[in-house]
Amino acid sequence: MAVNLSVKNVSEALATKLRERAERNHRSLQGELMAILESAASDPQMGRANTLGATYDTGPAARASDGLLDRLMAIAGGRGIDTTKRLTRDQAHDRKVLRKSGV
Repeated sequence: MAVNLSVKNVSEALATKLRERAERNHRSLQGELMAILESAASDPQMGRANTLGATYDTGPAARASDGLLDRLMAIAGGRGIDTTKRLTRDQAHDRKVLRKSGV
């Protein structure tokens, strides 16, 4: 049985940050809130009672993976792949363009 929850008196600034975060993650506001709640509920350290400085981050979700792109670029560069070329999404999916660009 599903339960409906309601959060009251949310500041406009926080609501704006949550909407922006949802957009970055290609989710609805409802979907983003569900993802935040699921993450908080599955992490035993998050939101513990009587913990000084306990906060919930509403910043970009990509922070945890910031180093991943750097590692992938280093691996690609180490294999002789030109990492200076930037392709559009359409170009990246077009095999003819990839062959011509030498990627």
